[in-house]
Amino acid sequence: MQVFDRRLVRLRRDRAARTVGAVAPILEDCADRLLDRLDDTTRRFARALDLGGRGAIAPRLAARGIPFVVSADLSPAMAEHGGGLPVSADEEVLPFAPASFDLIVASLSLHWVNDLPGALIQIRRALAPDGLFLASLPGLGTLQPLRTALAESETALRGGISPRVSPFPDLRDAAGLLQRAGFALPVADQEEVPIAYRTALGLFRDLRAAGEANATLAADRRTPPRALFPMAAAALPQGPEGITPSLRLLMLTAWAPHESQQKPARPGSATHRLAEALGTVERKTGERPG
Repeated sequence: MQVFDRRLVRLRRDRAARTVGAVAPILEDCADRLLDRLDDTTRRFARALDLGGRGAIAPRLAARGIPFVVSADLSPAMAEHGGGLPVSADEEVLPFAPASFDLIVASLSLHWVNDLPGALIQIRRALAPDGLFLASLPGLGTLQPLRTALAESETALRGGISPRVSPFPDLRDAAGLLQRAGFALPVADQEEVPIAYRTALGLFRDLRAAGEANATLAADRRTPPRALFPMAAAALPQGPEGITPSLRLLMLTAWAPHESQQKPARPGSATHRLAEALGTVERKTGERPG
């Protein structure tokens, strides 16, 4: 299923290569949250792929002592900005040989992919056995206040709505996708990233600066009503800190399969009963005490 206009995504990222510095604090915060997972392993990595990190990932990997880091991006201009060896690459058709890397990091880059299961399979193939994959994606609920305000405003002005905020996966979907792609030891969790804007204009400006403007194929390409964005901005809820659009990060951790990894025990292979460990009496299903 084709959801996104990949050519438009590339053009937006080409343009954003000149402005992405304006949102560097957000990208760097998200990068730090993701790379904290590296502290949970004693494994040392030598060949890393930064997939769409926009200048926030590759320098951090190099600072951790990884000697070879490739920065790949759909946009050649953004790849040059990545901080590693630049490679222009489509996440849906990765140009890397099997087992090319022992670490692949995709920070806020896979949510514009049409075939996410296929992209994950290619990422797993590009990993050496026992290689680590880290990824973050905006999750379900991200930018929900903006989505609601735009939908209500467009309904009032045109009597219908056009998708103006991308669809995002939920946590359960993300965990299932890792398993489908053949990863071992998959873990998916979620974090809330606090962000706030004094005005809606600042939010709109940052989305454009990051290359995150709407690129859905189903979007209405007509010029929007002049009143649409002012009306939506006025409808956004404001608190003491201003406008607080939700940024819900899905954090994915998984490994390329290897024979040395832990494996679940076979059903029925337990040597001790759970009732013994808990100090209780085991009963059959439906059996009442006494």
